[in-house]
Amino acid sequence: MDQPALVNLLSGHYVPRMLNQNQTGTKGRVAIGMSGGTDSSAAAAMLVDQGYEVIGLTAHMWKDGSRCCSLEDVERARKVCAYLDIRHYVVNAQELFTEKIVDPFVQGYAAGRTPSPCIYCNSFVKFGFLVDRARQLNCTHLATGHYARVEQSEGKYHLLCAKDPQKDQSYFLHRLDQEQLGFILFPLADLPKPEVKAYSDQRGLPIIPRGESQDLCFIEEGKLADFVEQRDPSVIKPGEIHDQDGNVVGTHTGLHRFTVGQRGKLGIALGERMYVKRLDTENNVVEVAPRPGVMKTECTLTEIHWISGEAPSGSELHYEVRPRYRSTGSTATIMLSSDHSATAIFDEPQFALTPGQAAVFYQGNEILGGGWIDEVP
Repeated sequence: MDQPALVNLLSGHYVPRMLNQNQTGTKGRVAIGMSGGTDSSAAAAMLVDQGYEVIGLTAHMWKDGSRCCSLEDVERARKVCAYLDIRHYVVNAQELFTEKIVDPFVQGYAAGRTPSPCIYCNSFVKFGFLVDRARQLNCTHLATGHYARVEQSEGKYHLLCAKDPQKDQSYFLHRLDQEQLGFILFPLADLPKPEVKAYSDQRGLPIIPRGESQDLCFIEEGKLADFVEQRDPSVIKPGEIHDQDGNVVGTHTGLHRFTVGQRGKLGIALGERMYVKRLDTENNVVEVAPRPGVMKTECTLTEIHWISGEAPSGSELHYEVRPRYRSTGSTATIMLSSDHSATAIFDEPQFALTPGQAAVFYQGNEILGGGWIDEVP
């Protein structure tokens, strides 16, 4: 299946490659995950304008008051689908979202880690649950408003960075597999955000403006620690804050209120900028240090996922590794202990390597896979 090269619909400078036609000669049926925001709405309109039969799918994942996946987003998406005159289905993913996203998120913070729920959501909900629903509706593909690219060559699907580096979301998609990549479309892959916004304005899409989606979309802004406490009160456990020499410099009310690399809201004043260096779960201690003390060159990785479906040959691999979203990362040596665990040794020191975050492997513009940061010596 070809990935359609979506066009610059304002200038008409590009000619799109269309999806395979069915036996009647008409274009295929495509489902699109919709939140009612600019990106998914514009992607849906582009597919409609190209003549595809488009079905909007909105997963109701969480309660009202969140910054996505709530009933408010259902209504936003419904209005866009009505304007485009396409069918719109709301699918209930609340139980799955709680089991696969929310509960592991809370457990991670309770264990002194900093989880990345958006990556799990992409794997299990957006490109798992919604793909299944799209197939049930006899769709040939599921599209989304993500900024990333998929190409097929040599019998494999390859995940690539979006053309717009400011909007590229490939980091969050590194755990997708060959079956998922073969079924999904990214209509915005080749377009910069300003062009998408201009297209949606020209198209007259009834989008209610709001801020860009956030990683922690299911938690009210500034309420992360309260959210974790409400779902697991055992995390409220007072302890000490130590400097890197072991001196007590303050106290805390729970490790879940901190993450490695954090600078603000430490509740201490030591005459120089201090950052969280480590969360010692065994002793319930937050260790802080000046920035140089938080720079690290090594970490262990677990649950490594390879997009190709298999680990490359060799026990030592050399890739660009990004240990967090928006990080430039550096070249690193990946020393495999198995197909799914390794030690990453960076050529350049990295700021705040954080247990629970993803270290993603890049080879040029291609994403090869990645693993979860487990331990940082």
